[in-house]
Amino acid sequence: MKNLLYFSFVGMLIFSACTQDDYQLGELQTPVNLSMAYEIMGLDETHPAGDGSGLVEFTASADHAISFYYDFGDGKDREVAGDGSVTHQFSKNGTITYPVTVFAVGTGGLTSTKTILVTVFSSFTDAEALQFLTGGNTKSWYWAADQAGHLGLGPNTFDPANPMVHTWAYWYQAAAWEKQSTSLYDCEFKFSMDGADVHFEQLNPTGQAFIQGLYASELGLGSEGSHEFDIAGVKNVSFAPAASIATVDGNYRGTSILLSNGGFFGFYCGTSEYEIIEITESILKVRVIQANEPNYAWYHTFTNVKPEQ
Repeated sequence: MKNLLYFSFVGMLIFSACTQDDYQLGELQTPVNLSMAYEIMGLDETHPAGDGSGLVEFTASADHAISFYYDFGDGKDREVAGDGSVTHQFSKNGTITYPVTVFAVGTGGLTSTKTILVTVFSSFTDAEALQFLTGGNTKSWYWAADQAGHLGLGPNTFDPANPMVHTWAYWYQAAAWEKQSTSLYDCEFKFSMDGADVHFEQLNPTGQAFIQGLYASELGLGSEGSHEFDIAGVKNVSFAPAASIATVDGNYRGTSILLSNGGFFGFYCGTSEYEIIEITESILKVRVIQANEPNYAWYHTFTNVKPEQ
């Protein structure tokens, strides 16, 4: 009986300590007094909706907020802004009013929101790239699996001792058909015109995607390779001026393809923005930065005719 009383007493102490520790985590608070301001680049009396770059600087503040994120109402992914400040580029052509929502996040994930309407003018276009990408209607692209280097990796940093390595797949270039044991080459990427809008679909009969190693580990999927992944759904496509450290040095086209709602080209590295290196009727070469390792620049080559081994 003494032992039972002793352990009961110890248990009460442990429970009390745990309860006290939990209490010390702090009071859950919802952010209040949320405000948002913005500045459209190039706005003046002659250009009331901006200079055509589509760039807008946003700032938000709130009491009891520990972070912020934005939904810009243009079909692109939500963007985290820890201190409430972010610059966003609206790339759909014309003068368009967007409902921009900021989310202020407090302790325990409690949020407050505020939405404002922002009217922005964007004049960026790449009509030739659009024609090549869609064929003017609907067009499919495939991994150029029969070409060496159809998948590659290089640094996204400038090295003064080797000043061009940031412009090409310096670290790794896949051999022809190297990934044939995976589902990567089953991919079909379909671009289609719908009036002034452009849509993208990733099609793969296996229902799988090739997940890059760091992401495979992060998502609890094991090693790099093909895994079941949600690839369904039609994504919106927009274009924006490219501005990577390789754009000028690599003599790239100067245009990036942006896919909405997490769209990607079969090889998942957490990013939906692809800088065009080269595009013709039959070849599309792009560069993409890995989201959870921004020093990694991946290189992809696609063709409009599916290779046969």
